[in-house]
Amino acid sequence: MANFYSVLLTVVTIVAGLIWLFDAKVLKPKRQQRISAEEQRLQQTLDSEAQQRIAPQGNVAEFAQSVFPILFVILILRSFFYEPFRIPSASMMPTLLEGDFILVEKFSYGLRDPIWRYELLETGQPERGEIAVFKYPPEPSLDFIKRVVGLPGDRVIYRNKTLYIEPACDGSQGECPPLKVIARNLAHTDAFYFNGASPLQRFDEQLGKIEHATLIDPTVGGRERFYFQQQGTARDEWIVPQASYFVMGDNRDNSEDSRYWGFVPEENLVGRAVFIWMSFEMQRPESSLLPTWIPSGVRWKRLGGVDEQ
Repeated sequence: MANFYSVLLTVVTIVAGLIWLFDAKVLKPKRQQRISAEEQRLQQTLDSEAQQRIAPQGNVAEFAQSVFPILFVILILRSFFYEPFRIPSASMMPTLLEGDFILVEKFSYGLRDPIWRYELLETGQPERGEIAVFKYPPEPSLDFIKRVVGLPGDRVIYRNKTLYIEPACDGSQGECPPLKVIARNLAHTDAFYFNGASPLQRFDEQLGKIEHATLIDPTVGGRERFYFQQQGTARDEWIVPQASYFVMGDNRDNSEDSRYWGFVPEENLVGRAVFIWMSFEMQRPESSLLPTWIPSGVRWKRLGGVDEQ
């Protein structure tokens, strides 16, 4: 099921539409009759001010009539085209930072109804390397954002902080591709990232057609004992089921992702992250009297396509 705000927007839009429809089909004809009767009695045509005085439209109906078109347009755009999301954590650093506001393309992975999320029209499927927003499988009321690493049928290994992928293959098209290490190159950049007081190493990595950056914390050891254990595989190995995806955060040592809770079912997909439309700096000194949720600045240089970061 959709989150609270989607349900609320849908319900409010439907209620406003029903009030407007009831007023237009039932109450408005009665008001017109009263106006016509008064005009016949006076033998003259009444202006709009006089008509409103004789047969006024109720405040509730007037409000519903004014807001319904706006709510309807917002509902359609938000449900089937683009929806704004706020990045709440550092799990996708350095690609996405806490305080980034992004647009998610809802029609990339199919059109779904805004409440029960039944698929209405199939429009596409995630590709390796794309950043996807999805309903968090252990708690579907929450929206998560991660990078798609494994596709249905893939064999994924994350061992010693190195990613290996063996693409799905049924043998029908000849020899299957072997297990491949996803190469990463240490990036030399002026930007520095930290996990507390620990500096993070930045690497350039390519998944499919998408080149992106990842962060590794050299002070963090292996966490295999916390990994999701799939029956019949090693602790740090997973075979992606059909109609499911394996996702990971770019901040590899600070991300709760498929390594820890499993796979993302296809029906949990919300859309593809495509654009950063606003980015607020949220850090401020401890001596500041302002609440931590108030931005301390705007990161104008970050505005643009997600893949351009």
